[in-house]
Amino acid sequence: MKDIEFMQGMIMHHAQAVEMTALIKDRTQNKELRLLGDRISQSQADEMNFMKRWLQARGEPITMQMASAAGSHSHGGHSSSKQMSMPGMLSSQQMSELKKAKGSEFDRLFLTGMIQHHVGALVMVKDLHDTAGAGQDVELFNFTTDVDSGQRAEIKIMQTMLGKTP
Repeated sequence: MKDIEFMQGMIMHHAQAVEMTALIKDRTQNKELRLLGDRISQSQADEMNFMKRWLQARGEPITMQMASAAGSHSHGGHSSSKQMSMPGMLSSQQMSELKKAKGSEFDRLFLTGMIQHHVGALVMVKDLHDTAGAGQDVELFNFTTDVDSGQRAEIKIMQTMLGKTP
């Protein structure tokens, strides 16, 4: 069911955002970025908890099963193939570059990466809503509407910050 796949995928998607924000503390002194990172980390963690509860209440697994994770183009059954096919996910190379960067270079890579990531979440929400019969559950609809508006607002904030980053 599309709703369940969406929630399982969005948990993986949010997990990467939390991983990205965890890098901020040791790589930048930018207070504005630190505050934004704290906000993103907290909201994504809260949303992950909601998604896990939503899935558990329906007796569904929190993670995608390997068969569905690999999709029709199996790559040895690794969930990373599904992860990489998710819109907005940073590649392992992008994550590696982010982990190595410091100061304004980190700020720029973080902001461009998180904008990419947030745009991907918007695509995931749109795909869910564009699927006939999907996203009709009231809790899920309210959640996806909140995700959409929150991510759009954060993208605008990050674009402004990026414009000020050397």
